[in-house]
Amino acid sequence: MPFRVDEFDDLPDNLSYVTWDGSAELPEDPALANFYVHPLVQDVSVIRRPLSQMTGLTVMQALSSGIDHLVPLLQRRAHHVVLCSAGGVHSESTAELALTLILASLRGLPGFVRQQTEGRWAQAIGRSLFGASVLIIGYGAVGAAVDRLLAPFGCTVTRVGRTRRMSLRGEVQAHSRLPVLVPSADVIVVATAATDATRNLVDARFLARMKDGALLVNMSRGSVVDSSAVVAALRAGRIMAALDVTDPEPLPADDILWRAPGSLITPHVGAFTSTLRSRLTGLVQQQIWRFALNRPLHHVVQYPEGPISRSNCALTNDLDQKRE
Repeated sequence: MPFRVDEFDDLPDNLSYVTWDGSAELPEDPALANFYVHPLVQDVSVIRRPLSQMTGLTVMQALSSGIDHLVPLLQRRAHHVVLCSAGGVHSESTAELALTLILASLRGLPGFVRQQTEGRWAQAIGRSLFGASVLIIGYGAVGAAVDRLLAPFGCTVTRVGRTRRMSLRGEVQAHSRLPVLVPSADVIVVATAATDATRNLVDARFLARMKDGALLVNMSRGSVVDSSAVVAALRAGRIMAALDVTDPEPLPADDILWRAPGSLITPHVGAFTSTLRSRLTGLVQQQIWRFALNRPLHHVVQYPEGPISRSNCALTNDLDQKRE
């Protein structure tokens, strides 16, 4: 795991612990590992490095809520490995950044920052979030956290999930309703899981349905949004976009998305705050205790034991799927 033993309040003393932060040299023989908490990195090649040698692996604990990039790493193993997500751990911090991006975009902060670097004083009228119509696509832990943060702004919030249901804050409508819901939204927050079914969910037709001047905020995965279609809509001056995730990542320095008018881009930092490490160690500690006591693990990702279809993956006991 990427954490030191002294970072935990309490761990079972009948297990051995090895710290590995993703550096080139592995500190122990990977074949001895039964429980793998991957390094705290976004580079899948680093996470993959010891897997082929982990012949005794039974559990892999992810440090992210999204696991679409990890499932393929396990599909050709000789035996099934239990994969657990970090469901719910990142929801509040990700929602916090979503709100930051919404306010920054609506009030024109990127333009004011550019003016500051130029030493130029030029006032402008921004748009208000108060009373705006907000559409949240993907009503798991992140979507629900965004909903809670919007409460003081008196927004009209429309919630969309995989299926129609009720939450503590109101009705969650099904994805099939999106064509009728998109045109009335001032702000659209995308927080849905990345699967084959949601790839390019936000495409040219979706963007054409958005009202002029509406803001698109992507907190999901870059693959959920068609980047070329977004660039075209931005260049036409029809919409604004605030993106914490892109396709590809990292976004190349010469990518036109960086300089598209009306865009605000952050480098996939929704989860990264000063409280991240303590939240993750809390989750890992709980999971290790459950592993040691042979109790069911939380946030288990169910997937076929043969070739893996990402669209068939589902989360069990995952806070990202827990109804609010």
